[in-house]
Amino acid sequence: MAGAKVAVVGATGAVGQEMLKLMEERQFPVSDLICLAHPSEAGTKIEFRGTQITVEGASAAKFSGIDIAMFSAGGEVSQVLGLEAAKRGAVVIDNSSAFRLEDHVPLVVPEVNPDDIKKHKGIIANPNCSTIIMVVAINPIHIAAGLKRVVVSTYQAVSGAGIAGIKELEEQVRNYTEGHPPVNNVFQHQIAFNLIPHIDVWVEKNYTKEEMKLVGETRKIMHIDSLPVSPTAVRVPVFRSHSESINLETERKISAAEAQEVLSQAPGVVVIDRPRDNEYPMPWFTANRDEVFVGRIREDISLEKGLNLWVAADQIRKGAATNALQIAEIVIRDNLY
Repeated sequence: MAGAKVAVVGATGAVGQEMLKLMEERQFPVSDLICLAHPSEAGTKIEFRGTQITVEGASAAKFSGIDIAMFSAGGEVSQVLGLEAAKRGAVVIDNSSAFRLEDHVPLVVPEVNPDDIKKHKGIIANPNCSTIIMVVAINPIHIAAGLKRVVVSTYQAVSGAGIAGIKELEEQVRNYTEGHPPVNNVFQHQIAFNLIPHIDVWVEKNYTKEEMKLVGETRKIMHIDSLPVSPTAVRVPVFRSHSESINLETERKISAAEAQEVLSQAPGVVVIDRPRDNEYPMPWFTANRDEVFVGRIREDISLEKGLNLWVAADQIRKGAATNALQIAEIVIRDNLY
């Protein structure tokens, strides 16, 4: 692949930093790189491939001549500067929720719907982290047996709330061991030694915005407009990697053995399913990995055509930065910019 001129917007944030790290790891074909962030962070130094890059304040003018603009700076920034970057000829790959459900914007997980990239009109949306993790795991089952219904509960790490979420968990654990009361600034309640069944704002019927992302985004990515999805999102005191408990109802009966075989051959999936040997996916060993790990594959004893899965994956990598870079690699490979 020939190199591209790339701008990383939000380069000082957790996902932006991960993108730069992964660009080095994956030998991403970049001929020229600029790192952009809030003007207050202009002048910050970032090392990339042995060279010090000075972070610049993000503005519309910075996108002139840029081939690919990778955004991880929040929806408000994307809605303004993302549109400006696209107007200037850059292919925008946006990690916010700003454009995900727009009809004219592809919402892409390369293991599931890579052909949708070709339909872009300047902007390609990166899905929510929990959605990415789920569809990588359930799409192979859909291909094999057809999906009728999805029930999912997510167990989301504090790093999903950014660096501040990590620091809050660290401080609360420290306060607990020292006998001090917890201080809650990031989360609604104490997160140390606790679970909080509340992520993002409340919307209709007492679901949260985070939960409804799993509904709309899954339908769009998998091209199943009427797929019933019942979600529950829970914040857990884990630093990195989200987990999900997924119950599927399928069109035809699929055994656990067949499902294990299907998933073991699926792109981006690693099956770890030896429960009697205490081997199953867990956050601690999926961190800093790009694959989606699936285990506890078993038939639903309450439903004839039901299947249960337990899934874990690094939400900063595959759930954000890796997925965005995979999209960018296809854009470059197929000359779609």
